[in-house]
Amino acid sequence: MFDALSDRLDAVTKSLRSKGRLTERDIDDALGEVRTALLEADVELTVVRAFIDAVRGRLTGASVSQALSPGQQVVKAVHEQLVEMLGGETLKVTYATHPPTVILLAGLQGAGKTTTAGKLAQWFKQQGRQPLLVAADLQRPAAVEQLRVLGERAGVEVYSEPLTPLEVARKGVQIATLKGRDVVIIDTAGRLSIDEALMDEVRQISDATSPHYTFLVIDAMTGQDAVHTARAFHDRLSLSGLIVTKLDYDARGGAVLSAQGVVGRPVVFASTGEKLDDFDLFHPERMASRILGMGDVLTLIEEAERKMDADVVGSTAERLMSGQFTLDDFLAQMVQVRKMGSLGSIMKMLPGVGKDLRAAADSVNDKDLNRVEAIIHSMTPAERRDPAIINGSRRLRIAQGSGTTVPAVNNLLRQFTDMQKMMKQMASGSMPNLPGGLGKLAGRMPPGALAGMPGGAGPRPGGSGGGGKKKKKGGRVTPPKNG
Repeated sequence: MFDALSDRLDAVTKSLRSKGRLTERDIDDALGEVRTALLEADVELTVVRAFIDAVRGRLTGASVSQALSPGQQVVKAVHEQLVEMLGGETLKVTYATHPPTVILLAGLQGAGKTTTAGKLAQWFKQQGRQPLLVAADLQRPAAVEQLRVLGERAGVEVYSEPLTPLEVARKGVQIATLKGRDVVIIDTAGRLSIDEALMDEVRQISDATSPHYTFLVIDAMTGQDAVHTARAFHDRLSLSGLIVTKLDYDARGGAVLSAQGVVGRPVVFASTGEKLDDFDLFHPERMASRILGMGDVLTLIEEAERKMDADVVGSTAERLMSGQFTLDDFLAQMVQVRKMGSLGSIMKMLPGVGKDLRAAADSVNDKDLNRVEAIIHSMTPAERRDPAIINGSRRLRIAQGSGTTVPAVNNLLRQFTDMQKMMKQMASGSMPNLPGGLGKLAGRMPPGALAGMPGGAGPRPGGSGGGGKKKKKGGRVTPPKNG
């Protein structure tokens, strides 16, 4: 998401590189491009106008730093306004003094509401909470069973009975209180379009359960329609915020960028995939940085810590430090990195990685990585321990056994040699070949976290050093309690 917007904003900054100072004409031209970029991203028109006016104010105000180049001034102003446009601060969930904390999910049919309920339950469980899922969507025959399956995967109990949705929701809160559950997530029925029956039912459930948070689940693929839906729901329910699904798809992002300006409520959670783990708090500052091509190192680190097996990563890193890193370790690390998603998604989180490099990483698919695994599995234990013994005849045998070619085997062995060098540099905290001083990130990543990235299967790190990391300030906000 936001690739087209990122490309346009990147073009704006490039056009200002040769400028010595920022003139009124430069500001007009740059903001014209930004305006077009936002409209193409399907951002609501009134939000676009407010955004442009705010950025213009930042660029013409006394606070503009003369130490920055024109391009840097525009990036700074756009970044600050994007953060505000996306909601400003990351949600900090607060819990009821007298449990349970009640969360009501609303939305149209097909937005991914039931799946989101399961993901949200797992998220709360990871925070050390004991959630209860309440299946109050009794209109869709498979909704209750779907939620039971998701609850089983997340290890969370699901309550539902053949009563009315209102009775199920009310009784669900009572059962949670009796069982000592500290969070209740109520999944309500959706419709194909907004109608009075839907609104009345959701409002009645809200009145009966007095939710501490009311989240509207919207599909990022629906663009401005999602924002109009949010406005209609907010008029009846007083939303705490939005949960956006399908944020990983190639959508324009208008719903995400418009939510705060149109509804007055930010996106608070985002779903980025089909797995239960593909769900987390929405971080406006991090998203703004990604849109501007500045990377998202904090999310990358958190993803690595959450999805990688620390024991596997740590043991292979230790062998690397002692000079015993083998192809078995290489394969184990690659499996760990694949848990984090595609190489393209990882590369987009690294600051200083250019468009071409990200595009090359996106072109790497599971088949490419499967071939790498097949080649390694076709080697003998001795060959995996010491690739230096792999001569011409062995390479031919490995190629035939893996269903690949000798050049493919040669390429992998070359990658492995490069990876050994790269890992030694990461271990020492110095990565001169990575852009933006990324080698210094090694100390914050799980040991050897990037070891599994096959250097030749996709893009090779390149560019010059410098830049370094920028510290993130993070504010927190608590949405108002409904009820």
